[in-house]
Amino acid sequence: MTAPHRRTLSRGGRRRLTGIAMTTPALAMITLFFFVPFVMMLWMSLHDWPLLGQHRFIGLKNYRHALHDTEFRTAVIFTVKYTLVTTPVLFVLGLALALLVRHKRRGARFFQAVYFLPVVVGLASAAFLWLFMFQSDIGPAGDLADHLGLGSRTTNWFAGSTSAMLVVVSMVTWKVVGLQMLLLLTGLQSIPTEVEEAARIDGASRVQTFRYVILPLLRPTLALVLVFSVAGSLLAFDQFYVMTGGGPANSTITAVYEIYRTSFIRFQLGYGSALSALLMIVLAAVSATQLLLLRSSDR
Repeated sequence: MTAPHRRTLSRGGRRRLTGIAMTTPALAMITLFFFVPFVMMLWMSLHDWPLLGQHRFIGLKNYRHALHDTEFRTAVIFTVKYTLVTTPVLFVLGLALALLVRHKRRGARFFQAVYFLPVVVGLASAAFLWLFMFQSDIGPAGDLADHLGLGSRTTNWFAGSTSAMLVVVSMVTWKVVGLQMLLLLTGLQSIPTEVEEAARIDGASRVQTFRYVILPLLRPTLALVLVFSVAGSLLAFDQFYVMTGGGPANSTITAVYEIYRTSFIRFQLGYGSALSALLMIVLAAVSATQLLLLRSSDR
């Protein structure tokens, strides 16, 4: 073997070692904070695991109990309703804002920053802010509703499950729509302008160009945005914990909220782990279905 060839092999070996050294910390973090807790969760879900005392292996009993648990079923149904309301609102408003700030007009950069600004606010902080805004007698939302004829200063927005959910949806929309706009704007800017110009030359209207040119080319970005939106809605917890506390009458308890109550209020850690595993399976199935449907429509 010649000396240059040996130097090439040694250089390639050094690159591989460098790559392994650079990825090892990330692999260690993923193993420590994802794989180990994941395996532990599955193991705990097969046990009767109280906070104190000995745990007892019970097999799939926790999973069978979950299928007949009316409280968890009610929480899942409410989570699905919340997802069905939130996802279209975020998608439509995010796409509309992305189209508004897409072209390089005067002030476009400013409005991009304004629309994105709420994203940097923590979800709990945003929830506390909107909780104050919608407090009866002291919140500014009461004055606005009074002027618009939608309510009065004394209206308790959290007394009904529908109004409470709408307030939470409004907060989440204000908080998250800027991120949806940014993702969709990135997808829109990746579409060559020549394609749209060619469609215009062929006589296509703006609506036809959007429907038959922009939307098909935007499908990968749409898939990413929809998966993020649906996953975030199915995992909703902070906003309901802060703003409604699950009320009124436990009507705004989400699936994650029910898992929290089971695990850390009732201290049924084994059963809570089983509920977490079921929610993870549902989330993975929904995300995979979305991606498959978008891929099939693309073909």
